Amino acid sequence: MSSPILLTIDKKVATITLNRPEVLNAINEEMLPPWVDALEQCRTSDDVDVIVITGAGEAFCRGGDTSKLGEHTTPGPVAIKEQFWDRLHRIPRKLAEIDKPVIAAVNGLASGAGVDVSLQCDMRFAAQSANFRVSYTAFGLIPGNGGTYFLPRIVGEAKAMELFMSAEPISASEALAINMVNQVFPDDEIMPRTIEFARKITERAPLAVRLVKRSVKQSLAMDLNTHLDMISSHMLITRPSEDHAEAIKAYEEGREPVFKGK
Repeated sequence: MSSPILLTIDKKVATITLNRPEVLNAINEEMLPPWVDALEQCRTSDDVDVIVITGAGEAFCRGGDTSKLGEHTTPGPVAIKEQFWDRLHRIPRKLAEIDKPVIAAVNGLASGAGVDVSLQCDMRFAAQSANFRVSYTAFGLIPGNGGTYFLPRIVGEAKAMELFMSAEPISASEALAINMVNQVFPDDEIMPRTIEFARKITERAPLAVRLVKRSVKQSLAMDLNTHLDMISSHMLITRPSEDHAEAIKAYEEGREPVFKGK
């Protein structure tokens, strides 16, 4: 039996693949432990500078596994709370610990919790035929995987509210127009083009890349003075780094720098 989560690492780029194509990569509880483990391995490994998350087969992720939803034997309030907080929510919390850039390669349908998974990433690249549906209100639910946190920060409050309330699908081109995705590629180019972009990031100074991500994320909860104070402290790390010295030397010598993350 194949694993519901696949992890491959090649030339500093890790690819995490949601691997339940027969159900359009619907999220179930069996996926969560290996998913968290894969993210933790990427977080700590010196062999990984960038992480790509995608789906096997024709979809990115259709959302939560609905096979047990709507049953009369619905678990009690405590069990429902634990299902989310103790299990599903480990994914966005783990992602929040990772300073390395994380890119969602949305290769097909992303619906419900699947949309939320893409929103948890730092960037989203979509195949031309991909579509997104923030479907919760159509099923009598609320976004259960961080959607009400991430989506307003990405597309703005009013547009997020429209998507939540309508629960209508939007195309990749529409998602691009509202800045929900960064780029749209032809279907057969989604993974090669995403990996190509990821490789460009691996050519940048790793310390700087990670501190830029941390600074952007932390700035969302800071006033200007607090943010600038933090930046001046981060500069104490990057300014005397070996990578900065190497970048200046390479520039003067007309060559590409060789960074060591030091």
